[in-house]
Amino acid sequence: MVTPSGLVLLTDRRLASGSLLDVVARAVRGGAAWVILRERDLPYAERRALAVSLRELLPPGRLIVAGPDPLGADAVHLAEADPLPVAGVSLIGRSCHDVPGLSIEDYVTLSPIFATSTKPGYGPALGPDDAALLAGEVPWLALGGVDSPERAAACAEAGARGIAVMGAVMRAADPEGVTRTLATAFGAARAGSAGRR
Repeated sequence: MVTPSGLVLLTDRRLASGSLLDVVARAVRGGAAWVILRERDLPYAERRALAVSLRELLPPGRLIVAGPDPLGADAVHLAEADPLPVAGVSLIGRSCHDVPGLSIEDYVTLSPIFATSTKPGYGPALGPDDAALLAGEVPWLALGGVDSPERAAACAEAGARGIAVMGAVMRAADPEGVTRTLATAFGAARAGSAGRR
C-alpha cells in the first residue's frame, strides 16, 4: 500500500490566489506529490467534475477526496466523525487531533502541529515531537502551520511521512515556488534523518 508522503496539498478555493485548478497545477509543478480535494460544500456534480479535472493534473491514484465518497476513484480522507466508506476504496486516511483510534485506515493527519493562520485559535498546537508520540506506528502527515522550511524539516525529523499544507500554498502569489521550498526542505530533512538511523 502506497500512503501519502512528501508535500500533500489540501485544496481551498476560497483561499486560492487564483483559480483552484491553476494553483494546484502550479503546486504540482513545484513538487506536491498528492492532493486532497476538500470543497465539501460544493454540489455533488460540481465536486465530481472538479475531481476529474484535478486527477488530470496528477499521477494516477494521487488525488484523495475528503469524505467517504471517493467521487469515482478509490482514495478518501475522512474527518474524525466520518463513517468508513463502502467497499472498493483502496486508500483511507483520517484526520486526528489526538491518539488515532483507527480500524482500517492507512494513515492519519495530525493537527494542528503549529499555530495556523487558516484556523486561528485552533489548537493547542501539538508540535512535531508530540505528534510523533501520538501517532506511534501509524503513518502520519503533519498538518497545520507548516509554512516555513524550518517547520517542514522539523516535521520530517520527528518522523512524519509527509506534510499536509493548505494556506501557505493556496494563498501564495507563487504556489510553485512555495511548494518547492517546503517540499525540498522536508525531503532533505527526511533523507538526513533516514541516514542517521
